[in-house]
Amino acid sequence: MSFKDGKALVSRVADDVWNRGDLTAADAVMAPDARYHGPHMPGGTGNRETWKAAVAMYRRAFPDSHVVFEELIDGGDRVVGRWSATGTHTGPLPGVPPTRRRIAIGGITIYRLHDGRIVEAWEQLDMLGMWKQLGVVSLPEPGSAAEPS
Repeated sequence: MSFKDGKALVSRVADDVWNRGDLTAADAVMAPDARYHGPHMPGGTGNRETWKAAVAMYRRAFPDSHVVFEELIDGGDRVVGRWSATGTHTGPLPGVPPTRRRIAIGGITIYRLHDGRIVEAWEQLDMLGMWKQLGVVSLPEPGSAAEPS
């Protein structure tokens, strides 16, 4: 698969799945037995169906969510995407009622491609930043008395 093709395939994750909420597009871009590794997966690893369920949960919580790939890097059978996401928390998250707060987070996902589909992905994202922006956790401000010297 050429980088242009890999880039187009991975771009559909943001454009079709996250931004349009078209979960059927996940079936087109991900292999049926794809594995997804990330902090929002039960036990840290899921499959295409658990990833779609996680996307659906986040889209209910942030219906205006918008994801942009800031950078895509070709790695042969892998495409690395550095992305940013924004949204307003108007729906529930597990244990967190809607806060109506706007968030902006970033992350990096490494996609492994085979036969024109995503077969595995590893994702890291700023979950702590999201929880802080939602007011779920608080951290000492830099330079405050609570910060170790």
